[in-house]
Amino acid sequence: MHIEELTLTNYRNYQKMDISFDNKVNVIIGENAQGKTNLMEAIYLLAFTKSHRTSKEKELIRWDKDYAKIEGRIKKRNQSIPLEIIISAKGKKAKLNHLEQKRLSDYIGNLNVVMFAPEDLTLVKGPPQTRRRFIDMELGQIQPRYIYHLGQFQKVLKQRNHLLKQMQKNRNTDRTMLHVLTEQLVEHAGTLLERRFIFLDLLRKWAKSIHYGISHELETLEIEYQSTIEVLETASKEKIESSYLEKFTQIIEKEIERGTTLIGPHRDDIIFYVNGKNVQTYGSQGQQRTTALSLKLAEIDLIQSEVGEYPILLLDDVLSELDDFRQSHLLNTIQGKVQTFVSTTSVDGIHHETLQKADIFKVQNGTFIR
Repeated sequence: MHIEELTLTNYRNYQKMDISFDNKVNVIIGENAQGKTNLMEAIYLLAFTKSHRTSKEKELIRWDKDYAKIEGRIKKRNQSIPLEIIISAKGKKAKLNHLEQKRLSDYIGNLNVVMFAPEDLTLVKGPPQTRRRFIDMELGQIQPRYIYHLGQFQKVLKQRNHLLKQMQKNRNTDRTMLHVLTEQLVEHAGTLLERRFIFLDLLRKWAKSIHYGISHELETLEIEYQSTIEVLETASKEKIESSYLEKFTQIIEKEIERGTTLIGPHRDDIIFYVNGKNVQTYGSQGQQRTTALSLKLAEIDLIQSEVGEYPILLLDDVLSELDDFRQSHLLNTIQGKVQTFVSTTSVDGIHHETLQKADIFKVQNGTFIR
């Protein structure tokens, strides 16, 4: 899988940019605020329909323009597929083969992308929502139906929390609607948790061996899913749902008292252990970075094993954050098999065969120079 062509119109600081890429490593060089990360963001958005940097879509539209458009042509399974995202005040449109897709689950998954940026180094030591977002985004790529259940879960969760707030203030004492919303929530929560368990089992297998190699065979990585209910990771969807219902029955008074939903996938976390110690709490910065890098490299192999093709890799200003050994391990992994986009202010000091053979682009004020 690789991007053949990319066109940006009125996107951030790009007025019009049309460029083609080869199926190899592409290095984007430029000073800060010239458009390097904007390009990375555009590719990410073409895959996921949303930015990894902002939830305010109007920020994506060039100043004094009415809309922004990202067009890409990707090569996948020997087919050339056009993708398009249009953002305006009226909303957002996602097109596949020039046809608008009404459901995100019909669009997401056509372009598989793994991004590694400096903020991903907080994947290990950052807040739980960072890790939940990681698993949701990556799982959604290989199982687009997961996106549907996630959206439905969030919709019902919002309704249930609103009702609990009313009950907290004694505006609504009828529990019939709460029971209905709880059953709806549990149905989607069961699907989310079941699929997270399966995904995490796959991720463990890839990440463990990668981490072992990066750490010079000195460290063993283990990943634990921390759920708000007590249930085995091998449990069926039916068993997960019954566990949720039982727990909700036990805590209903506490939820009404606090005015919010206290259990569910939206409150879960992932814990990483290196040689048996919690790396979030006790790991060195080097161990935390090795864990984050292992997870990102594991994504590449996991996606390839699930969809049959390697994803596109985006390395946004991250090489300078890694030491020489981790740089080399990363570049050795992608060499010759993954179309990669590397943004950096300079390649000075990075002496690796992969970058010597790369296509070099320079960007200045939203303009590309090859």
